[in-house]
Amino acid sequence: MRAVVSSLLGRCPRFAGRHLTGLAAACALMVTVPGPVAGQALETFEIGLSTDRIGITSDFSGTRLVIFGALDNADARILRQQRYDIVVSLVGPRQPVVVRKKERTLGLWINRGSETFDIAPASYALASTRPLSDITRESFRVSLSMGIDDLRLSTSEGGRSHVFPEPESLVISAPTDDAPALVPNRDEYATALRRIRRERGLYNQTIGSVEFVSATLFRADLQLPADLPVGNHTVRAFLFRNGVFIRQSSEPLLVIKTGFEAVVDDFARNYAFLYGLFAVALAIFMGWFGRVVFKRD
Repeated sequence: MRAVVSSLLGRCPRFAGRHLTGLAAACALMVTVPGPVAGQALETFEIGLSTDRIGITSDFSGTRLVIFGALDNADARILRQQRYDIVVSLVGPRQPVVVRKKERTLGLWINRGSETFDIAPASYALASTRPLSDITRESFRVSLSMGIDDLRLSTSEGGRSHVFPEPESLVISAPTDDAPALVPNRDEYATALRRIRRERGLYNQTIGSVEFVSATLFRADLQLPADLPVGNHTVRAFLFRNGVFIRQSSEPLLVIKTGFEAVVDDFARNYAFLYGLFAVALAIFMGWFGRVVFKRD
């Protein structure tokens, strides 16, 4: 820098006379403005779960899942400004579902349309440091399938296809006059699916439930419903810095049935014919036994 300034002064004396002060100020500004440090590593983070397996029993009424995380190579200035954001979500097993619309015609409820969503998560829970709209733009939330309103429910928009078992069926009623107008076609059915699962507690999200317990350690609390579906779930965590997506991390979570219910469920699945015979025999026996007990002389 010093050689460049000397060369300019030697070749242009008039430049040196009139612009020396401005050049000096510009050089000082170039020296003092911080820039990216060569070789500086990007932020990384890892997460861990309070448990990697949840057992469903007959008296299961929901539970809380705690996710812990550590942020490495964090910028101290951004940490002081609290400009790091963490979004944590638990995505349940993806299952096809058919949403049907019914309208009342001449006193009868008649199906007027339906829409199939082939990869709708059976459950979804999310926690974040701030509202998602304050963290990143909508288009990016859609690409990450982050948040209930931006959750990907179907692969048809992406041009991909998957093979799934027979879908579950949901029935929705036509909106009342007091209900807000919905976007027609797919948006209407997708909105109805999200609304139904919100009401059942299967879809939920909370703001501010991710907090930094120290400079680089954070925790998130996810509330899981009583009818949590059985299967493989995935915990996903997203790291943002000043609204810019940095990276993500994920961990698996297994939800299984335990106790006597698990034994009956496994027997019914693996030995369906014997289970059917046993159920019929038990019904006949209980009918006969009840007749003997309550028989009147």
